[in-house]
Amino acid sequence: MHIRKVLEELLAGKLSVEEAERSIKLFSLEEISGLSKLDINREARAGAPEAVFGEGKSAEQIIKIAEKFLERKGRCIVTRLSEEKIRALKEKFEGRARVEIYPNARLVVLKAKDFKLEKTGGRVAVLCAGSSDIPAAEEAEVIAREMGCEVFSFRDIGIAGIHRLLPALEKIVNADVDVAVVAAGMEGALPSVVAGLVDIPIIGLPVSTGYGIHGKGETALFAMLQSCSPGIAVVNIDNGFGAGVVAALIANRAAKFRQRVS
Repeated sequence: MHIRKVLEELLAGKLSVEEAERSIKLFSLEEISGLSKLDINREARAGAPEAVFGEGKSAEQIIKIAEKFLERKGRCIVTRLSEEKIRALKEKFEGRARVEIYPNARLVVLKAKDFKLEKTGGRVAVLCAGSSDIPAAEEAEVIAREMGCEVFSFRDIGIAGIHRLLPALEKIVNADVDVAVVAAGMEGALPSVVAGLVDIPIIGLPVSTGYGIHGKGETALFAMLQSCSPGIAVVNIDNGFGAGVVAALIANRAAKFRQRVS
């Protein structure tokens, strides 16, 4: 629950002072049998939900953490999962919760059956240059949606066929999108092109696709950092989660002030 909503419910008499205090404690941590300390109220404090990083954890450990998140928050986002761990989560929680699986992104979102995602009014576009960039782009898409944003997805529109980009840009302008994540591997040129054509912040997402020397995302990262188009911020290689969070924070902030003006 966001702090503003807690305060509104307190004023409306829906929460007691004690209940409100519990909800907005600055550091609400919960330890799971020496395994993990869960930052339960991160979303209320920082605007982005805590996610479980699946690499380096066993399926059993992930399941324990997910059970606690479902109990306390009604939702658990788990990233960087192997096929085996995805199957384990599906077998454990199917029937008990809604299990949303994104195999390209290696990501699973578990939701209690009564969990309701609140829409913020933020608008995020996610573009990817080639089909090989879809996993990172999809991770950004899922996270932005889970932070309440409307997401506009455009895939396989890289500069090797630049004509494919123009219809996407037209839709972005017409939808009055707040921010765009642009994923690209190889030489990583697409974010620079997009930034030179639209008046919104661009988040460059370098992807580890390419040939030969520096073909694992380094060239794309350097190209985005050295872009001559102003208005680009860059996350680390393959960090779709981070790109989605930054985009949603920007879009949700824009939506908040849009609502105030209207």
